[in-house]
Amino acid sequence: MFPASPGLAHEFWIEPHEFQVETGAELVADLRVGERFVGAAQVFFPDRAPRSEIRVAGEIRPYAGRMGDVPAIRLVADTPGLWVLVHETSPSSVKYKEWQKFADFAAHKDIPDIEAWHAARGLPRQDFFETYTRHVKALIGVGAAEGEDSETGMETEFVALTNPYTDDLSGGMRVLLLYQGQPRAQAQVEVFARAPDGAVTVHLARTDATGHATLPVLPGYDYLLDAVVLRPAPEGERAVWQSLWAGLSFAVPLR
Repeated sequence: MFPASPGLAHEFWIEPHEFQVETGAELVADLRVGERFVGAAQVFFPDRAPRSEIRVAGEIRPYAGRMGDVPAIRLVADTPGLWVLVHETSPSSVKYKEWQKFADFAAHKDIPDIEAWHAARGLPRQDFFETYTRHVKALIGVGAAEGEDSETGMETEFVALTNPYTDDLSGGMRVLLLYQGQPRAQAQVEVFARAPDGAVTVHLARTDATGHATLPVLPGYDYLLDAVVLRPAPEGERAVWQSLWAGLSFAVPLR
């Protein structure tokens, strides 16, 4: 991995107040938007969350948050195991009044040849729209925290191949990055690592030819992984581009 440039976009993630809780304890989590793993807690809007659920012990439990809730997620962790919180958002839009901001975003998220691609589509260099959606997970250890992540069918997503609360992490945290159910080969993964003192470092990694990445991790740190797909918007829409953001948050316990 190597250091990332300063952030040029806002990430979205699920941030539990505690990544490990005892069985029967309250599990509380925020939805956050920000940069460098620091951001504001968001209000829960059911109409902006077409999918919000918890996966544990082979069960899929839809989560019906209440309008205006902050923290957005609050429930009782009634079953031991690896809890996978899943959240998707409805499309939101952003208007680019100038080209450079869009070019900077594309460069930050490793979208190659964006200027040529944009020009080839005959698009204006100012006053154009992009829509974006978020597809995020959080891994929470409840009790003994045994279990595994799996594919959820989100349009893009990380699948954790390592359980950070029970597995040996000396060889790193293994993940698979998917888009429309297929591995994303040679895709950039932005890794945000938050130390116990709150300091955040950012590094870039890349998936291999099969969409896998193995990421070095440290005990006592919280992590956020982020990867973005950019594609043309369907004909006839106001927006000319769509971005899809995959996110995965988890912690590595002190052993």
